[in-house]
Amino acid sequence: MINIHGKEYATVAHRIAIFRRNLGAKAKIETEVISIDKDTVVMKASGVIGGNVIATGHAEEKRTASRINQTSALENAETSSIGRM
Repeated sequence: MINIHGKEYATVAHRIAIFRRNLGAKAKIETEVISIDKDTVVMKASGVIGGNVIATGHAEEKRTASRINQTSALENAETSSIGRM
């Protein structure tokens, strides 16, 4: 858990560990780029079991939002979408 602005949040790594502990190898995490341009990246993550989508999460990152996003907006959006899924 980490504290962000006074609230406790589980890291994405922790959320994935819970996902795997409960669903095991039968569940897949699939990601896709919904849109990407010079300013914004939108990603979607899906939890899939046997071809059925059991959960989804979306995330949007602006390249101007932070120094890290200037080079890693895609990666941040993907990680965020997985965490939301």
